[in-house]
Amino acid sequence: MSSRPGAAWPLVAVFTAGYLAAYLLPTVVGRLSAHLGLSPAQAGLVGSALLLSSAGAGFSLAGRVERYGARAPARVGLLLAAVGYGCAALAGSVPLVVLGVVVGGFGSGTATAVAAAGIAARRDPHRTSALGLLTVSATAGVLYLTIPHLGGGHRLPFTAIALVALLVWPATARLGGAATAAEETTSQITGRLPHRRSGLVLAGGMLVWSMAQNALWGVSSRIGAVQAGLSEVTVGAVFAAALGAGLLGVTGAGLLGARLGRAVPIGLGTVVIAASIVLCSSARDLGSFATGEVLWNTCYPVVLSYLIGLAASLDVRGRWAVLAGSASSVGVACGPLLGSVLSEKAGYPAMGLILGAATLLVAAPVTAVALHTGGRPLVPGSVRRRGGAPAALLAATTGGLPGAVPKLGSPEQAVTELRVPALRRRRLVRSAIRTAGPDGGPGQSNAYASTSDR
Repeated sequence: MSSRPGAAWPLVAVFTAGYLAAYLLPTVVGRLSAHLGLSPAQAGLVGSALLLSSAGAGFSLAGRVERYGARAPARVGLLLAAVGYGCAALAGSVPLVVLGVVVGGFGSGTATAVAAAGIAARRDPHRTSALGLLTVSATAGVLYLTIPHLGGGHRLPFTAIALVALLVWPATARLGGAATAAEETTSQITGRLPHRRSGLVLAGGMLVWSMAQNALWGVSSRIGAVQAGLSEVTVGAVFAAALGAGLLGVTGAGLLGARLGRAVPIGLGTVVIAASIVLCSSARDLGSFATGEVLWNTCYPVVLSYLIGLAASLDVRGRWAVLAGSASSVGVACGPLLGSVLSEKAGYPAMGLILGAATLLVAAPVTAVALHTGGRPLVPGSVRRRGGAPAALLAATTGGLPGAVPKLGSPEQAVTELRVPALRRRRLVRSAIRTAGPDGGPGQSNAYASTSDR
């Protein structure tokens, strides 16, 4: 896999196909409950199985995309998504639907892992992740406007996800192939996972954050239908409007970029999201329900794009992006079940208070990670030891030799280890000692002259 893909749109297409199932989760869970005779908790459990399978694919592929290349895993993932969701759409019994959902979820997770690794390797991962969220929000918005008018029970949303996976398949031809031997050797040399503490805090925070978001998202359709008394068509229109507002939010985030850093959008956006969760879960009419959904969906993809960009900035090989994304998928997977259980046991308003409090609690550590890392992008060619890109700039401006520091943004050179025999190492050490002056300074002869003495 090339570390710097030339075009962003293939990654965006694969990202859209991988994320679409999570975006359509409310209508999937709602239709499973209405048309297959499942209780809300059972339907939420099916949605959780889908997303847990997706998270399992992400964990299994973390750090391995470079080895296999992006093209082959992306094609396998899209094929599994098309076959799994297609079988779930055709099946009429619950066991077959669950089997298709699990297979399709694994395919979605594989496609998402490939896209996350590729996005992390790009020069501006936040802009690419924002473009991916923009595309998946637009696709989901169109489907939310269309599906309620077509009927079809649980078959239609699964069919739509499978068709999107098939439509994205041609884009995989523009993705990179398997890594060459030189690239694999370099990956092994630089294989240590950087920023472990920050990465673990971020992954754990994204798990809880996503769980709270999708606990509400999984039962939003039932809040609108049962508590607010709205029809399915009206609820679908509200979701479409909310996702349209999300498009505007993601567009603004992409234009804003890193001008405010990542800490401010993540911290402030999470506070607004917590308030929106409370408002939406307590809604009893169209106005409050629509206001809560629109405000929530405006901020949710904005914060998510900065979280994805923050995870990508921790490791240019995309391992933290995949691991944090998979942890987020675990939270997404537990969300529908958690939302169903809380809504049945405590009611929708109490559920909203609990989820809002959990969202506020997780905002502090995640924002601290953004402040600690400074939201700095990993620029190719920068000095990746202590100091990073600032060290390269400092060395270039304090009298260093011309050419000693690589230009920011230039391609990196492969690192090759040289084996020096023990006898030759001793000769080099003795030569360096002999050529040192009496005060420890350099002597007259060249310390490396002994390299020609065999």
